[in-house]
Amino acid sequence: MNAKLKDNLATITFWVGAGLVLLILGTLLGYIFYHGLKSIDWQFITSPPQSIRAGGGIGPQIFNSFYILFLTMVISIPIGLLAGIYLAEYAGRSQLAEGVRIAIETLTSLPSIVVGLFGLLVFVNATGWGYSIMSGALALTVFNLPFLVRVCEESIRGVSRELVEGSLALGATHWETIWRIIVPCAFPSLITGIIITSGRVFGEAAALLYTAGMSSPPLDFTNWNIFSQTSPLNPFRPAETLAVHIWKVNSEGLIPDLRRVADGSAAMLVLVVLSFNFGARWLGRLIQKRLTAA
Repeated sequence: MNAKLKDNLATITFWVGAGLVLLILGTLLGYIFYHGLKSIDWQFITSPPQSIRAGGGIGPQIFNSFYILFLTMVISIPIGLLAGIYLAEYAGRSQLAEGVRIAIETLTSLPSIVVGLFGLLVFVNATGWGYSIMSGALALTVFNLPFLVRVCEESIRGVSRELVEGSLALGATHWETIWRIIVPCAFPSLITGIIITSGRVFGEAAALLYTAGMSSPPLDFTNWNIFSQTSPLNPFRPAETLAVHIWKVNSEGLIPDLRRVADGSAAMLVLVVLSFNFGARWLGRLIQKRLTAA
């Protein structure tokens, strides 16, 4: 077998593999959208769910999902960025750095259900908060942080060393170079990674079953007192997210239109996650174009 034939066979194999992945993904998305999009309307998106009667929606669940995502990213991004800067610029190959990297790899491989049980023991029981948005956000931070640290580290390592050396040669300190040269140059990659990570967190359910809970109190969206139990902004109230709602409806639902709610919720969740992914690519390219004038 000559080299050209081997190259052609390898190329065909790669194309077949890529085609199978696209076929599986397209079939899955087509099935979800075919059954779910017809259930989505404004009333379904904004109305609260029903426990027994038909006609419920997913309004509070969507709000809870975005609120937990917001708190998670507020906690995760500063820690992940600082850890990524440390690993990329300061750690080198020291034993401490290797220990941090091993810890990150270990946390990345943990199943989300294990993170949920850890959150149940620490953030729910030990703190006395019970099932709450804050407990869920902290559990998702543990789940999200290893991946975010790796994203930040790789984005910072991807910055041209010539820019760094030029900044240092002009008299800037290492810290000034990081914040004035490295971070701005890595900003498009950082934004893309953060948004993709957000989509990953938005669809998480297992870690929230044991931390944020499987129910929500009646919410008054005109009540902005964060200490009130009916306020949507109260971080210490239980909060059922959209992903948890899908699991609950399919496993414990008693409503007559169970299939409609489950299919519509699944389609809505997939739409949001896809918007995160496409939005990340679009925003990353836009920022790259603005910063480089390409």
